[in-house]
Order: sequence, then structure tokens, then C-alpha cells
Amino acid sequence: MAGHCRKRTSSRCAHRKDRPENSSALRFDAGKTRETADELVNLGFSYLARERWREAEKCFSTVVDFEPRNPEALNNLGYLYEKMGRLASARALYHQVLTVDPGNSEAMINIAHVLEIEGDYFGAIRQYKKAAALDPGGLHCRFCLAVLYDRHDMYDEAEQAYRSVLRRDPSHRKALFNLGNLFIATGKYSEAHTVLEHFIELEPDDSDAWNNMGAVYEETGDIDKAIDAWKKSLELNPFHEEAHINLARTHYLHWKAGRPEILKETILSRVGFVLSLHPDSSKAKRLWKELQGT
Repeated sequence: MAGHCRKRTSSRCAHRKDRPENSSALRFDAGKTRETADELVNLGFSYLARERWREAEKCFSTVVDFEPRNPEALNNLGYLYEKMGRLASARALYHQVLTVDPGNSEAMINIAHVLEIEGDYFGAIRQYKKAAALDPGGLHCRFCLAVLYDRHDMYDEAEQAYRSVLRRDPSHRKALFNLGNLFIATGKYSEAHTVLEHFIELEPDDSDAWNNMGAVYEETGDIDKAIDAWKKSLELNPFHEEAHINLARTHYLHWKAGRPEILKETILSRVGFVLSLHPDSSKAKRLWKELQGT
């Protein structure tokens, strides 16, 4: 059984105009409509980033009141409502963007995300595909689609979607990381090793990647390299739960096999450390219970 691994998901944010932030209290100036709208969108973005929902809503709503066809304000107000859990309102605003700008791929991605939250995965897939078709070079919609496939164990589709991202950007960190994990999940350990090795070349201090590489080494029978990889993960992040569990589990198997250099107390100490950090860790609890029964 492969060691415990982590995956990385897509990230989304509101759309900010490329203008300096103005933190002063702004009022809509009808004589400077475009400039004032951009400033309010920017100010709303800064409030949204600090989770000051009420102020952000006031900024975006003000722009929408005066410019009901402003796609940035509509998208950002929808994103704000999505963060607040007002999914129906968010979806309505995203659709409003598409009535103004039918080719707005950002709105399509946002609609897909809402559909995914609501459990309409096939609807979300259709929206991500529409966004990808409108933006042949776009990476974000393709990565979101790959993550959605991956999350629902549609591994063939996920692999193709990750590869689509990597054809456009061979150094896309999240796509490389997740593709490596996908290969681990599907037993393609040689491919996993190649992908994770490339990722580690780009990000040598990534503790998750070293932990996952340890899982690859374990599955291919190179236990010493697996242990070294997990130790490297812990050098980079001493609190890495999965690396501690993987190392403890491997040492436990060695201890059961009669390896004299492995001490049960050392294994218990490592698992106890994980439980002190993560009292609800089911992985640590199972191993602790098994250790106590021996």
C-alpha cells in the first residue's frame, strides 16, 4: 500500500484591475465614470482579500448600480457572494456577465465552480470545457477540469487534462504535483517517479513532494530510499503529518520483522508526536492502537 500523499487543488481569486490601490472612501463620480469604476473595483478587491465582506459588497454593488454591464464588478460581486455562501446570487451574477460578454471564460469558470459546490459535476465539466474552448491557451480552466476529474476518480480524463496543461506549460507546478499523485493512485510508479523528479528539480524544498516520492520508492521496493525521502520531507517540515506516519509505519513493519535497530519506543514517540499535533488523525490513531496491541 502506497504511503499517504497529498494533492493540490485549483485556486481562484477575484479579478483585480491593474491599478494602484486607493484605500480612501470613494464615491461614484459620474464625470469620471471609467476611472471611478476601476478604483472602486480595486478597493472592493482589497476589502474582499481581507474578508471585509460588507465593504467589498458596497464597492462592487455601487459600480454595478451605475454600470450594470461592467463584467469585472459583476464577476467580483458574484465571487463575493460565493464566498458568503449565497450561491444562487453568485450564479445569477456570473450568468449576467455572459449576457454582457458571452466569451468571458472567467465567468464560465466561476459558474463551473458553483455547480461543483452544488454537486452538479457534469454541469461543471461542461462549463470548464466551454471555457477551455474559448481560451485555447488558457491553463486555469484546464487545471480546474483536471482537478475535478481527479477528485471523482476519473483518472483517465484527469491524466489527459493534466497533460493538456503541461503541454502548454511544462513547468506548471500544481499540474506536475497532482499528476505524480495520480500516477501513484493508479499504480504507474515509473511515471510517478519521472513526474515527481521533475517537480523536485523545480521545487527542491517542497516537503509534500519528498513525502510522495517516498511513497513511490516504497511501492517499487526501495525502502531505504523511501525512508530517506520521508526524512528529507521532515527536514523541510518537521510537522509533516503524512511523512511522520509513513516513516513510523515503515519502522513498525521493520520492528515486527525483527530488525534489532528499530525500537518500539521510538515509533510510539513519533506517532505520539503526530497525535499531539493532530489529535483527530485517523491514520495516527490506527497505528497507535496497533502498536499498543503488540
